[in-house]
Amino acid sequence: MSVKISNRENVKLSLQSISSNKLRTFLTALIIAIGITALVGILTSIDAIKNSLAESFSAMGSNSFNIRNRGVNVQIGGSGTRPKQYPAITYYQAKAFKDAFDHPALVSVSTYASFGATAKYKSEQTNPNINVLGADENYLETAGYKLSLGRNFSQREIEYGSNVVIVGSEVVRRLFKSNEDPINQFITIGNARYAIIGVLEDKGSSAGFGGDKACIIPLLRARAVMALGRPSYTITVMASGPQQVEAAIGEATALFRNVRGLRVGQESNFEITKSDAVAQILFDSLMYVRVGAVVIALITLIGASIGLMNIMLVSVTERTREIGIRKAIGATPKVIRQQFLTEAVVICLIGGFAGIFLGILIGNIVAVLLGASFIIPWHWMALGVAVCVGVGMVSGYYPASKASRLDPVEALRYE
Repeated sequence: MSVKISNRENVKLSLQSISSNKLRTFLTALIIAIGITALVGILTSIDAIKNSLAESFSAMGSNSFNIRNRGVNVQIGGSGTRPKQYPAITYYQAKAFKDAFDHPALVSVSTYASFGATAKYKSEQTNPNINVLGADENYLETAGYKLSLGRNFSQREIEYGSNVVIVGSEVVRRLFKSNEDPINQFITIGNARYAIIGVLEDKGSSAGFGGDKACIIPLLRARAVMALGRPSYTITVMASGPQQVEAAIGEATALFRNVRGLRVGQESNFEITKSDAVAQILFDSLMYVRVGAVVIALITLIGASIGLMNIMLVSVTERTREIGIRKAIGATPKVIRQQFLTEAVVICLIGGFAGIFLGILIGNIVAVLLGASFIIPWHWMALGVAVCVGVGMVSGYYPASKASRLDPVEALRYE
């Protein structure tokens, strides 16, 4: 029972000491808060970025893959290796694959007709940053696009290469500023006029691949207006479910090797990448950012712990007579040590809770900007509290031990 009373008394005395030195406590807690804000804020921001990427790539589905003449080329900070580039996939090879692939899956063929094009409507025009993509009737579904207005290409439009276009939401905002209905309106892209038959849903900045600035035209029409010399076509295969992806990849690999005329034993001269391959590369790269955040936070917290230790040593010196009185009336060294350790931990927790709040706020501001959902990072909050307690224990241990070893007679005579 006496131990419980002593512990309660220790907490009370610690809070009284903290409240009597408000400026000192505020400055120390502020340093702790900065370190915890850096730790929780950056880690929460990374979670927001990961959620945004996951939402963006999940729209393409986890059951699709692409056949290209080169691999995914994502290099961050100079790391990574440049993927191999193989001979271009021709239109006839892509079409032969699509016609012959009999696995239960949806197949689409696409290629870029031009980059950096300008779209015009009456007196309005876009910046020269519009990508013109040639695609077939299955492309919207395999690429994860949805229409907010209009319709997809008809089979006749695909077969004859009609002058029709499906445009991104950013193109509509640039060209139709008076809220005019864009469907069936004619726009000029390059030297050709196209009738708008559909408008893509807004994917937002989190998509990161220019879908809102895209103009999609029938594949045959793209071949007629293509600015590129020898384009390589991309084949996208969407299996009926995630469980069928590996079987579909096996079937696709064997079929496309035959289409490319490869003999047994020859290396495949094309790449097959799953739809979430880029996302996985980015997720792996974010690990370096996370390590950097932890290092920055630790450096800040080391500085904060040194400052806290100095302040606690000053506090021990100022309260020498108080320590002597407490020892004279029966306080043991253990009780004195607990009092100062409690004081250090409470100061760290004050700064820690403020830092956790600011960190969550910063992280969710990033989430809002990326269009991701609100995040409550319980694991990072628990980590922040644990770090605060640890810093308080480490910083307060030496001053607390020094206070507990004071001779009561010498302490009472201290002025």
